[in-house]
Amino acid sequence: MSIVNIKNIQLLNNPARFEDDYNFRITFECVEPLKEDIEWKLLYVGDAKSEEYDQELDSCMVGPVPVGVNSFDFTASAPQPHLLPSTAAEDILGVTVLILTGSYRDKEFVRVGYYVNTEYEDEARRLEPPAQVDWKGLIRNVLVEKPRVTRFNNPWDAEEKRAKGWPAEVSSSTHHQQQQQQYSDPNGKMPQSGGGHQGPFASPLPPPITAQPAASNGSSVVLGDVIAVGDVEMA
Repeated sequence: MSIVNIKNIQLLNNPARFEDDYNFRITFECVEPLKEDIEWKLLYVGDAKSEEYDQELDSCMVGPVPVGVNSFDFTASAPQPHLLPSTAAEDILGVTVLILTGSYRDKEFVRVGYYVNTEYEDEARRLEPPAQVDWKGLIRNVLVEKPRVTRFNNPWDAEEKRAKGWPAEVSSSTHHQQQQQQYSDPNGKMPQSGGGHQGPFASPLPPPITAQPAASNGSSVVLGDVIAVGDVEMA
C-alpha cells in the first residue's frame, strides 16, 4: 500500500521558452503519518541513447507532511545547454522526456514521465532549422495531458517498525510492482494531445496551501494546513 499518492500535477508555464524555469504545482495525499520528509526531483533526458546526458534540474525536501491532501510549488531550472550531447539541431530539436520522481528514505515510490517537444518559435526556422541551435529562439511544449505514471513499492516506515518489534502489515498490493513505462515513441513523432486538459490529473482544484518555494538542490519546503481535494484516478 502506498502511503503517498499524487492527486494532481500542474505545469503553470506551458508552453514556454527553452531557457525558462519549470514551475510545477504538485498535490498529493498522505494517508499515514511520516517520520521523515519526501524528496522530489525533476530530471531531463538529454539523450535517449545514454544516461550520461541526463540532468537533475532541481530537487527539494517536502515536510513535515501532515495526514491529508497537501499542495506545494516546485520550481526547477531549465537544462544547461553545455551538458547536452551537442549543439547540432538533430540532437536538440524534437521529442525528449521530462521525469518527476518522488522518494522516501532514498527509495523511489513514484515516477511521472512527460514527453517534451523542442522547436523554434518562428515558422521559418521550424521548417528549415539552422545547423547549430540558437538557444534564444527555442520553445518547449510539455505534453502534460498524457503523463506516464509508474509506481514502486516502498517500505515507508515499516523497516523501523519491524526493528522495534511491531507486527508486519499485510496487503494484497505488497508484492505487486508495476513495470517501468517506456517513454520512447516508436514513430519518432510527438504524441498528439486529446485536446483540453483531460488526463489523470485533470480535476479542478482549490488554491494550494502556502508553501515556501523550492530553491536550490536539497532545499526544504514546509507545508502548512491541509486542504481537501476530490479523488483523481491515475493512469
